[in-house]
Amino acid sequence: MASELHETIFTAKQERHKNLFLNYRNLNIFPVELLKDEGLQFLERLYMKRNSLTTLPENLAQKLPNLIELYLHSNNIAIIPQAIGNLVKLQSLDLSDNALQVICPEIGRLRSLRHLRLANNQLKFLPQELGDLKELETLDVSMNLLRTLPERLAQCLSLQCLTADRNRLHCIPRQLCLLPDLNELSMAANCLTSLPLDLGRSMELQFVFVDNNVHLKGLPSYLYNKVIGCSGCGLSSQVSDEKQLSLALGDLSVPLPSEVKFIGSDSDRVLTLEEMAMRTLHAAHIQPRKDSQKFLSPFLLPNSLLDLLQCPLGHCHRCSQPMFTIVYPKLFPLRETALAGVHRRTTVSFVAYCCSSQCLQMFDLQS
Repeated sequence: MASELHETIFTAKQERHKNLFLNYRNLNIFPVELLKDEGLQFLERLYMKRNSLTTLPENLAQKLPNLIELYLHSNNIAIIPQAIGNLVKLQSLDLSDNALQVICPEIGRLRSLRHLRLANNQLKFLPQELGDLKELETLDVSMNLLRTLPERLAQCLSLQCLTADRNRLHCIPRQLCLLPDLNELSMAANCLTSLPLDLGRSMELQFVFVDNNVHLKGLPSYLYNKVIGCSGCGLSSQVSDEKQLSLALGDLSVPLPSEVKFIGSDSDRVLTLEEMAMRTLHAAHIQPRKDSQKFLSPFLLPNSLLDLLQCPLGHCHRCSQPMFTIVYPKLFPLRETALAGVHRRTTVSFVAYCCSSQCLQMFDLQS
């Protein structure tokens, strides 16, 4: 086996191969033949699936500087060296089915990376530096131990497919609703209790899979015309201790996103001072005036409010007015919507309105 491996690598060096297949070789350590002398300067794709590797060499980028695809699926890798960030040409990295517990922040230096697969590891969190991957199109973090996703994922403006099935996620960061190219979002078999009110507002997002979230009983109305999965049954999960407001429809209670602080009603249409201030600041933020910079300065507003200005918790279903802390919602059984017959009758869709007279008039007519 060793002589065969040596011959394969020797031939690749002599003939300047761009692709090297070392799958199913029962390798415990990274082959030293790949790292001798000048390495394999011409190698672009390295396949090392189904081995028993536990780590990667620090000088990998030095010896394989032109690597664009690295496949390490199904090994025993527990640590990724910081030097992984030196693979500046890398476009595809597959580390699925390993023993990773931490991903080093240096992964954010892979500025050419387009596809990252980290499924079936033991990751409890992801580094915020993933948001630096501006070319990232595919991210798979399924079957880990994640409870949250980094908010800076919203900075991955090329992201098209995000898969995070079978984790321990309690919520989806509403910033992800702003991703312009996101086409598929899969969060099946987690601990979700609510979804962002704006999820599905983007025309680009067409596929949303949230099956097997046993406490998820409501869907935002923007998902009406999407291909979705929300069976309302499946794997057992735990509910977060964080207090959430909820809506009632008969015996059914539907949790709202935790950012919602107040639920308005048709008998109480007075906005809170905080909500009025946020809407005024948002109007100035998206349509800046000459004097607006003096009160939009980051030195005068806390980061939490600046983040909220850039990403409201939802928009009015009728007039698209942004909403920050208070909504005027109405529940619709799915049998009365375009999703009729697709899901269980106990699942509902919720529509959120602002408090303007025109929108609340529509609210009253539909009540």
